[in-house]
Amino acid sequence: MSNTAIHTENAPAAIGPYSQAIQAGNTIYVSGQLPIDPATGAFAGADIAAQTRQSLTNIRSILAGAGYSMTDVVKTTVLLADIADFAAMNAVYAEFFTAPFPARAAFQVAALPKNALVEIECVAVK
Repeated sequence: MSNTAIHTENAPAAIGPYSQAIQAGNTIYVSGQLPIDPATGAFAGADIAAQTRQSLTNIRSILAGAGYSMTDVVKTTVLLADIADFAAMNAVYAEFFTAPFPARAAFQVAALPKNALVEIECVAVK
């Protein structure tokens, strides 16, 4: 099985030596998405709600570029700069997913690239 890099202009370009996503068979592995607006190159906002919304919008755009959707997501990992932001993040997260919800891990980290408040990665399967 070969791996195929997934790239869309509708999400921010990778800021290092990695792909926006990799497709291996019928599975898509989306790299952690910072809340960068691809149109401006800047964070979508300064609060956790705006940043969560942009991170998930970036994921949705990457998946769409491969012919997948948010309903294909089976697992997410949410990295938070402050676990106190969990409830606000979760409220926005709930706008992007419906039952059956993907499995998820969410935890606080010491720091995120570019001092983001959130970074989200996922795995999607068709």
